[in-house]
Amino acid sequence: MTSTVDLVVPVKPLAKAKSRLRGAADGGIGEPRAHARLAMALLRDTIDAVRAAPAVRRLLVVSSDPVVAAELGVFGIDVAPDGPVPGLNPAYERGAALLREQDPAAAVGALQADLPALRPDELDEAVGAALALFAAGARRAFVADADGTGTTFLLAAPGTALDPRFGVGSAGAHERSGALRIAGSWPGLRRDVDTAADLREAAALGVGEHTSCALALIPGC
Repeated sequence: MTSTVDLVVPVKPLAKAKSRLRGAADGGIGEPRAHARLAMALLRDTIDAVRAAPAVRRLLVVSSDPVVAAELGVFGIDVAPDGPVPGLNPAYERGAALLREQDPAAAVGALQADLPALRPDELDEAVGAALALFAAGARRAFVADADGTGTTFLLAAPGTALDPRFGVGSAGAHERSGALRIAGSWPGLRRDVDTAADLREAAALGVGEHTSCALALIPGC
């Protein structure tokens, strides 16, 4: 059984991403550049945690935003454009297919792009818990968000389709599709950020340097 996994992180165009957070980075003004900077900061902190997690072998970002591709490319992060079918789940499916082209026997996972309080050890532990379930015969497993209704992380065993069901009520949708809910606290992994209240909760947990700079939590950024 594999001990590492390959992950897909999809990213909307920055101008359209995180619409409910507009104004969170500039006192409610909602200036487009400040909003795009915040959206990119959430992504960068998520990716930094992923890249520091030993359990993750490969990371693929799926995005057609040229700014995302350019900024991440500087750091050697692979970025593939969206496919012909729009939407979050098709982006996950495209990324999983591309990763499986490189290694058909890979365990492939889907991770949300807005986890600025994620810690590498949390991700490692969640991967380990999922792999233990696979060793016992499970084929897919997921981590629910802080509210328990959404999903932040989904993993498929080698030879199993990812079959993502992200969206409203995705935790229930993933369970109904046969995926097992992974038990564990992992507050940073569970705290995705869609609203200003979510962002405050993430900041209380401790966000990464990019989000801290975007929110002016670090002087001189």
